[in-house]
Amino acid sequence: MTNARTARRTRTTSESSIELELDLDGTGQSSIDTSVPFFDHMLTAFAKHSLTDLRVTSSGDTHIDVHHTVEDTAIVLGQAIREALGDKAGISRYGDALVPLDEALAQAVVDISGRPFLVHTGEPAGFEMHLIGGHFTGSMVRHTFEALAFHAGLTMHVRVLGGRDPHHIAEAEYKALARAFRQAKALDPLVDGIPSTKGAL
Repeated sequence: MTNARTARRTRTTSESSIELELDLDGTGQSSIDTSVPFFDHMLTAFAKHSLTDLRVTSSGDTHIDVHHTVEDTAIVLGQAIREALGDKAGISRYGDALVPLDEALAQAVVDISGRPFLVHTGEPAGFEMHLIGGHFTGSMVRHTFEALAFHAGLTMHVRVLGGRDPHHIAEAEYKALARAFRQAKALDPLVDGIPSTKGAL
C-alpha cells in the first residue's frame, strides 16, 4: 500500500461544530467526545470493530436535542470515509456480518458502491421513540446510518433479526455495520484495480 487512507474533516454550523480524523488502516483506536454519551459508545464500538482509528470532537445544541450533533457528526464521518477511500482501487468492496449482543441479533451488508442507499428493517415497534441512556432516541440509529450511506457513498442493508433491550439492539446494529465495513474496505491482494466492470466506483 503506497497511499495512506486517512482523512481529516471539520464542519461548523449554527447547530454544531465537528472535528474528525480517521485512518481506515488503523487498529481500532479511538478518542470520541461528541457530548452525547451513548453515541460516543456507538462510535467507539464502530471504530474498534471496523479497525478504523477514529478521533471525534463534537459540540452542539444538545440542550435542545441531540439530533443535530449526532446527525452532523455522522455526516462528517461519511465524508471522511469517502475521502479516505480515494479511488477505491484494490478494495474488497463487499462485506457482510451477523452480530449478536445477548438476546439481540443484527445483520449488515455493505457495498462500497458509490451509490448511496440504505435499507433498514426489523427494529421492534416503538424502538424509535425509546430513550437510550436517557438522551439518545432509537430513531437516531437510522438517522446516522442514512447520513453515513449518503455521504460515504455506501449501499447499506441493516436488519434487526431479534432483540428486546434497546441498548443491545442499537449496539448490535452498529457492530454489525462495523464488521461489514471492515470487510468491504479491506485491501484484497487478488483485486486488480477498481473492483467494478465500469472501472469506477
